[in-house]
Amino acid sequence: MAQLWSNHNTIFTGKPSPLATFISIILLCILGFYTLHYVHSPSSPLSSSQNALRFHHTFLSTASNDTVAAYLRHLTMHPHVAGTQPSIETANYVLNHFKGLGFDSHSVPYEALLSYPTHSSLSLHFSNGTRADLPLSERSGTRKIELDGVVRPYHAYSPSGSVSRAKAVFVNFGRDEDYRALGRAGVNVSGCVVLARRGNLPRFAVIEKAAAHGAAAVLLYTEGGGGDRFRKGFERGTVMSGVGDPLSPGWAGVNGGESLRVDDVDISRRFPKIPSMPLSSEAAETILGSLGGAPVPAQWKSVPSKVRRVGPGPTMVDFNYQGEKKVATIHDVFAVIKGLEEPDRYVLLGNHRDAWTYGAVDPNSGTAALLDIARRFARMRDLGWTPRRTIVLCSWDAEEFGMIGSTEWVEQNLGNLGSNAVAYLNVDCAVQGPGFHAGATPQLDNLLLEVLKKVKDPDFDGSTLYQNWADRDNQNVITRLGRVDSDFAAFVHHAGIPSIDLYYGRDFPVYHTAFDSYEWMTNYGDPLFQRHVAVAGVWGLLALRLADDSILPFNYRSYAEQLKGHTQVLSKFLDSNIGYLSPLTTSIQEFAAEAKEIDIKVQILREQESSTSELVTLQKRALNDRLMLAERAFLNTDGLDGKKWFKHLIYGPSDPETELDFFPGIADANFRSTGMNLRQRQSLIQHEIWRVARAIQRATSALRGELS
Repeated sequence: MAQLWSNHNTIFTGKPSPLATFISIILLCILGFYTLHYVHSPSSPLSSSQNALRFHHTFLSTASNDTVAAYLRHLTMHPHVAGTQPSIETANYVLNHFKGLGFDSHSVPYEALLSYPTHSSLSLHFSNGTRADLPLSERSGTRKIELDGVVRPYHAYSPSGSVSRAKAVFVNFGRDEDYRALGRAGVNVSGCVVLARRGNLPRFAVIEKAAAHGAAAVLLYTEGGGGDRFRKGFERGTVMSGVGDPLSPGWAGVNGGESLRVDDVDISRRFPKIPSMPLSSEAAETILGSLGGAPVPAQWKSVPSKVRRVGPGPTMVDFNYQGEKKVATIHDVFAVIKGLEEPDRYVLLGNHRDAWTYGAVDPNSGTAALLDIARRFARMRDLGWTPRRTIVLCSWDAEEFGMIGSTEWVEQNLGNLGSNAVAYLNVDCAVQGPGFHAGATPQLDNLLLEVLKKVKDPDFDGSTLYQNWADRDNQNVITRLGRVDSDFAAFVHHAGIPSIDLYYGRDFPVYHTAFDSYEWMTNYGDPLFQRHVAVAGVWGLLALRLADDSILPFNYRSYAEQLKGHTQVLSKFLDSNIGYLSPLTTSIQEFAAEAKEIDIKVQILREQESSTSELVTLQKRALNDRLMLAERAFLNTDGLDGKKWFKHLIYGPSDPETELDFFPGIADANFRSTGMNLRQRQSLIQHEIWRVARAIQRATSALRGELS
């Protein structure tokens, strides 16, 4: 090799001829022309479309069931509750995976108040004089699972407390209507340990209502399913109200930052006033079978037939729970794939990493899918792909304690997210069982349906997810994101960022129990990991479309139709003497008209894809900004009444006893005004109707892109 270099040096050291010089100059000019004109100019629509299709095919074709299974196996080798050493090790595993793929990766720590158990016991005293100590841990055969490091069953943020010889009483789901039924039967729960079964009410609400009726403590169980073994499972979970670190409400809990005291009035009201514990279905049946007193109310039709009486007593309960709240460090992990043309626009994919136990379903089925998406994106990068916009892969911590990791990060980055975030794509439990489900803010509906047409259905050969989605009778509804049960909450309810939530299956029997293991997944949830691959396919293609389409694939006509549908339901829900809906219907009509206009503008600009005009490029950027920022207009700086952190007036949490899952301020006003006189009710509800109408007007102005 040294000799060859020497010969070449000899050749080029001679004096060139005039002809050679002329040819060299011509070649350099041609090369410069092509370099300037083609390399730096936008691709034609055909080449851009072909490239997109090629990389979409690459993304789908490089899926690997075995690789996803291997990721999940590693993630679930040990329990990893947030704030513990195993949780840190899991964070490092994800971080090292991202770094190993060559992505710009980092971890962000936050200080947060978490909660752990120190001691618990539960004993029953029966009317015949016998006593039974109920086990408060799962068992695998004859071996206690907590020997493997599984945290004992508990409710995070429950106050410590003990109750001796209190009567047991069954309160069904613990709803207001359940207590009214008990009251009509002459049942008083004051001083009792109430036993409730899990339903649609959040845990905090169940305990809060029990405390309001004078109960001393709460036992909460989930009805068994999936076989006798899983009836021994205890559903752990948080009983804190709201989301995020309770000591830094509205701002990030960073080291050295402001942190409120636990006994601050606004903080303490987020925690229940009476202690609670989870109970297994098996243990609950022991109590239920021993109750006397009043018969089960006739309207509790879903109560198992073998439960005949609700108490109180004669069974007495000794209840003891001791726990501790302490500040711990949590870690969010990120991989950043910087965009080439619009690096200041962000498409975010997120999944939480922490688990109450092994977390094979919740949440690490989603984590494994995220890791595989990262692997496939790295493969595409090696083949020449770079996204138009920046993609951020997010691995959240401490979601199980109240979406803490994602909330702290959104609060810390609210300014940048408000200006630059395109969309957030969430996957929590990627696979719980059969059946694909999705929730979204409505402008993303059409995009979601288009992507479902590209992904194979893992449960039906030769068909796509869309085909079977469309074939399901009245079940192919894209749900909305008003609920507060996963990491999209901060993005939608606080930051107003268009979002999607994806998952396979519902109501799996090992939820938050020690049986949520790799073994359960391989035997029941997804033995061949085909559903994992399908979810990852949808998740990744959504990200690619949002990151690479020159014009954002948002459709606000879909949003307008959804708002019309919500208003129709609301008109039937409200008393005609109370709710004057004209401001709402007028604002929606204006929004629908502007959505139609902007759709026309999108079509015009798409027809000019081949243009290299700087003006067209700027027009696309301006149009994308309007599409991206319209969702922010639904936010209100004052937030919902009594829940000021929740800013979104279209989708957000309303009182769990209401029947609406949209317009939360109106729903709450209607619920709170019960018992007021007609004038007071009208005033309260009408104000909330006007607030929503003004939010829709702001969104219309945002789409129009002009000042009034």
